[in-house]
Amino acid sequence: MCNLYRMTKSTAEVANLFGAYLDASVPPPAANVPAEIYPGYPGLVVAGGALRSMVWGFPFKPRDAKPSSKPRPVNNTRADKLDSFMWRYSFAERRCLIPVTEFAEAEGEKGAKTRTWFALPDEPLFAVAGIWRDTPEWGAAYSMVMTEACIHVADVHDRMPVILRRQDWGDWLDGAPDDAALLCRPYPDLMVVNRTAERWSGRATA
Repeated sequence: MCNLYRMTKSTAEVANLFGAYLDASVPPPAANVPAEIYPGYPGLVVAGGALRSMVWGFPFKPRDAKPSSKPRPVNNTRADKLDSFMWRYSFAERRCLIPVTEFAEAEGEKGAKTRTWFALPDEPLFAVAGIWRDTPEWGAAYSMVMTEACIHVADVHDRMPVILRRQDWGDWLDGAPDDAALLCRPYPDLMVVNRTAERWSGRATA
């Protein structure tokens, strides 16, 4: 599952690429949306024709949790679970695009894992499928839709974000749920894999 991604473009560049207007909730460049985004952190999404700032992850607290405990962000949504109660209404009514420069997976032995980054050749910014909803805890929040890994990711992790080709953006945002579900497939085109010596550190949620 994806627990870290980068988005290094300015809000103006993202709005231009996605043909989205700047929502009043979007912070100015270099404000509270970081270049490296972890669960519980703010990120940019395109929803309802607007570029918006939302929290990455739906808040979740187990039923047996103490009243004082804080919810944790559920930042990934399995494509084969989109019809479950937690996700079905957001998938049917509130789909979004998540602008991504590259995403990371942990690779290596426990205690010595490093970051392996995945990107698209000649595309400094691409769209990942997402869903969103308003929450009483954090305001607007989004979750990233995951599917089976393609051949470029499979030797690192068995699942990957649903990467949408540009011609499929409209179908994901506005198409019928059954048609949108067909887009939840392993990415079929080339990807760039960058194995690094960067340590995979468990960054605490915001």
